[in-house]
Amino acid sequence: MPQMAPISWLSLFLLFSMIFILFNMMNYFIYLPSMPKSKTSSKIITKSMNWKW
Repeated sequence: MPQMAPISWLSLFLLFSMIFILFNMMNYFIYLPSMPKSKTSSKIITKSMNWKW
């Protein structure tokens, strides 16, 4: 069974590394988070708690 040359292993590693990096970059930049439609309708209700020690 013939052995692969080291330059061939290096080229395979670089090829798969570039594919992996491009795949991750595409997934990162394609994702669009959903923004709330109106800021006035969703109000955050805060309840202050006064602790008496």
